[in-house]
Amino acid sequence: MFHHLSLGVGDLTRAGRFYDAALGALGYRRVFDGEQSIGYGLVDDQDLLLLNLTDDAALPRDGSHIAFAATSQEAVDAFHRDGVTAGGQDNGAPGPRPDYGPHYYAAFLIDPDGHHVEAVLNRPGIG
Repeated sequence: MFHHLSLGVGDLTRAGRFYDAALGALGYRRVFDGEQSIGYGLVDDQDLLLLNLTDDAALPRDGSHIAFAATSQEAVDAFHRDGVTAGGQDNGAPGPRPDYGPHYYAAFLIDPDGHHVEAVLNRPGIG
């Protein structure tokens, strides 16, 4: 459905440091690096998430977040650990989320600009 998602950020260097760490733990990397934008994905110049520098970024509202697919519980754990180390705020430690489903394992962070992000693994054998 989506080609990519864009987020407005107030400090591109700070946001890049956070997403380099958090998304790097999930196997994603910078695929585009410009003066006003940074793109993340798997293939050069094919960003799935684009960070755009803006001086008037509005804070996200409650109820909105982006969930990134993880390939293992260890990747979810690393997303959380590395994201907090790189300036993110804990918004839910890694672990099973039985309320979301019997196989749902996730961790939640708030990025330095206030965006709510999640890493999730949802497949049998989890939880």
